[in-house]
Amino acid sequence: MNYDRILVPTDGSEAIVDVLEHALDMADRHDATVEALYVVDERQYHALPADRRAEAEETLERKGERAIEEVQMRAEELGVEATGSVREGIPSETIVKHTRGSSNDVVVIGTRGSGDHDRHVKLGSVTRRVVENARVPVFVVHIGDPSA
Repeated sequence: MNYDRILVPTDGSEAIVDVLEHALDMADRHDATVEALYVVDERQYHALPADRRAEAEETLERKGERAIEEVQMRAEELGVEATGSVREGIPSETIVKHTRGSSNDVVVIGTRGSGDHDRHVKLGSVTRRVVENARVPVFVVHIGDPSA
C-alpha cells in the first residue's frame, strides 16, 4: 500500500508529538504529504452567552492556527511537505466528512486510555467515531503514559 496524503487531526496538545512521530515517519517512507486538521469544537462557544461567543471562537481559532503551525514546523524539520487547515464543527463529524471530501489515503490519530480496561477495549470518543465512519484506513496511536 502506498500513501500519498496523510491526514493528522490535531487538538493542539503536547500529545500530538507521539502521533506526529508515526505520521511523519509514514510520510517520509511513502514520500507523502501530511495534512494537519484542527477542528474548533463549536459546542465550546455556542453554549456561551452571546456577548462572549465571538471572543471564545476567535481564541479557539488562534489555538487551531498555532496547532497547525506546530505540525508544519515539525514536518519541515524532517523534510516532509505539510499543509493544514482549521475548520469549525463537531470534531469527529468534521474529520470524517473531511476524509470523504479530500484525497487523503489514511488518517493517523491518537487516543488515550484512562485505565487498563480502556486501553485494551475502548478508544476515545472522537477516535472511535473516526475509526467507525472514515472511508480510509485509520492508524491509531496510543498517546501518553501506557502505565497510567
